[in-house]
Order: sequence, then C-alpha cells, then structure tokens
Amino acid sequence: MPRISLLLLCLLAPLAQAQEDSQDLAYSLGVRLGERLREEVPQLDLQALLDGLRQAYRNEPLALDGERIDSLLAAHEAQLASASALRERAMTAERRFLAREKAKAGMRELDNGVLVLELRPGRGAKPKAKSRVQVRYSGQLADGSQFDESQTPQWFSLPSVIAGWRSALQQMPVGAQWRLVIPSAQAYGEEGAGDLIPPYSPLVFELELLDTKE
Repeated sequence: MPRISLLLLCLLAPLAQAQEDSQDLAYSLGVRLGERLREEVPQLDLQALLDGLRQAYRNEPLALDGERIDSLLAAHEAQLASASALRERAMTAERRFLAREKAKAGMRELDNGVLVLELRPGRGAKPKAKSRVQVRYSGQLADGSQFDESQTPQWFSLPSVIAGWRSALQQMPVGAQWRLVIPSAQAYGEEGAGDLIPPYSPLVFELELLDTKE
C-alpha cells in the first residue's frame, strides 16, 4: 500500500473515533436528561422539548420570550419543591408510625419489613408462591380510616396481590388471622393508589386465611 494511503488511514481513524465518541456523548446526555424529565414531568410534550433544545443550541429565534420562559420554569421549580416537602413529610410520618407499631407487644417483623401480630393461630396448609387463597380482610390507613373490606370471603391469586400480602400469606397456615402492618414499599409505594391510598402510605390489615389451593 502506498505511503500516502497509510498516512490517510492513520489520520482518519482518530477522526472516526472522535465522531463516534461525540455521538455517544450526545446520546448519553439525552439518556440522563430523559430519565430526569421522566421523573419530574411524566406528561412532557417531547416534540416541544426537542424544538426548544434545538433552537437554544443553535442560537435560533425562540418560540417564547425570556420572561415567559423564566416564569414557567420558576413555577415548575416551586411545584417540585412543594412535592419534595410533602414527600419528606409523608416518609417521616411513615417511619414514626412503623416504629410505634414495631414496639407493640407480640409484634414480629418479617424479612421485608412487614409487621405481623397473630390474632388467631391456624393449623392448616400454608400457601405457596403461586397458590390461590381465600381470605376475609379489612384494610386501614395509618390514621385508622378504612379504605377496603371484604363483606364475604374472596379468592385471590398470590401473584396478583401486593408484596406485603404475598410474603405474609406464605407464612400463614389456613385458619390463621393476623394483623399486618405493611410498609408502603411493600404496598403502593411512592405512587399510592388513586384517591384511596396516598403516596408513602403504610397499610394495616386484619387478614384471615380461610383456604388455599394450588
């Protein structure tokens, strides 16, 4: 191969690597920005975001004036700060509630943090991970307000129920009745469940296991 071709290849290789690194960097920045925005603004208009990003990056005329942009961003930051304060208060209240419950006589803690108080022992079989269970139950929030109750026995598939129920039921013999205190991480977590269960809500159940089937 002529010397000039070898020299050209040597020059092009670093350029190609630099171009690849630049593309990877741009993609990586986009990934991190997307992850953050997904958490902060779940319903964000992606096309408007890309338009603003492109116009600002290329120093093109913007679709909104600076005053409007600053006003919108300030309102967004205030909303985030308020949500963060509410979240912190809810998490602090949950920690205090769980600590009080854990200190009660007869309460024991499962590996995942679920607290269990035996109200009545059982003598039957214990459900397995994919069993169906027949139960009677009532559910309350930490403040004592009831959000759910079964008037008649109900059948559930264990994989379909919240994690706190799954872990407790697999240790319950048929006939047992337990009081469960379930941390929000083993229930509906930071999302909550509609208007019934706020984010970071520990749940309290009186749960009776009536039957189980494979």
